[in-house]
Amino acid sequence: MKKSVLVFLSLILFSCGATKQQMVISNEEKQILESTEEQEVAISDEESEYEIIIIEPGFYTWLNSIAKPEGYYSQSFLENRNQIYVINWNQRVMNPSVYNPNLYELQINYDPNIDYGYDVNYKLYNYFIFFQRKYNQRLGPFVPRI
Repeated sequence: MKKSVLVFLSLILFSCGATKQQMVISNEEKQILESTEEQEVAISDEESEYEIIIIEPGFYTWLNSIAKPEGYYSQSFLENRNQIYVINWNQRVMNPSVYNPNLYELQINYDPNIDYGYDVNYKLYNYFIFFQRKYNQRLGPFVPRI
């Protein structure tokens, strides 16, 4: 009798912990994610001479209307998340037979020992959130939410 109760209890605990969180996307965000309008977003820092140019339909509008405003996150939060996202991104770039090579084309060289500044980290983080929401991807253990 004790064995069946323990098995039953462990099944209940496992099933409760196994629920998957879903992304909630508003109609406004959905329209932006489906947009074909391309507008360049430059990510740069003069001190580190680091620059990324993102030309992704809808990202510019999403960054300026949906993303949390600059200053919402601390730089250390952004750096920690970006480090996780970059590692997962680069692993996917290196495995084109497993991950869509049309989504993961180029590696990102992000050194956690370099201070890229707030602006670079803010825009890079938001690009990762935008990308995950637009293409229904997960680059880390957390749900990409706004």
